[in-house]
Amino acid sequence: LSSRATSAALSPAAKLRAVLEKPGCIVMPCCFDALSAVMVERAEFPVTFMSGFAVSSTYGLPDTQLIQYAEMQQAAAKITDAVGIPVIADGDTGYGNAMNVKRTVRGYAQAGVACIMLEDQKAPKRCGHTKGKDVVGMDEAFGRIQAAVDVREELGLDILIMARTDARAIHGLDDAIDRCQRFVEIGADLTFLEAPRSEGEMLRYCKEVPGYKMANML
Repeated sequence: LSSRATSAALSPAAKLRAVLEKPGCIVMPCCFDALSAVMVERAEFPVTFMSGFAVSSTYGLPDTQLIQYAEMQQAAAKITDAVGIPVIADGDTGYGNAMNVKRTVRGYAQAGVACIMLEDQKAPKRCGHTKGKDVVGMDEAFGRIQAAVDVREELGLDILIMARTDARAIHGLDDAIDRCQRFVEIGADLTFLEAPRSEGEMLRYCKEVPGYKMANML
């Protein structure tokens, strides 16, 4: 098989795993619809991220969880149908309790998403770089990721899980790192510590938390 045919035969999650295994940092522009995702792919980036902030803007709305699971899942399905590169998609808080998280993970996997990002903000969540955000307690935060891991195993879903914490701004760096470490222990494939305040904090996060990590640049 040609390399193109081999790539087409891989699942979205398998494609993303192959990208992650390569050394160095991976630049991943965000998208908000099929056309913006196609532009990312044509610019030869290996992966794209469907941002909740960006999808909200297509409705003329701020990133305060005014759009929900259905709108996000539909946007993801249109994006994955338009491109061959793997898509990481924002799953916000999972849109409810543990059962809602399971439904969200299942729906994103069915939409062809390679990886879903789930976070520990209180609902309604908001952009991680705005004032007024808050996070749920550790037990609930860990429960969300556990539910995601559980449904992946129960249904045999081929999807990666990224666990995000916004605890740095509320409880400090130690708490945020503790959460990320536990996310990895539960089974998250990637972690995202939102908004570290210095290069030194990012370095500490990278040293103390195993596995793949994401950092955003706004």
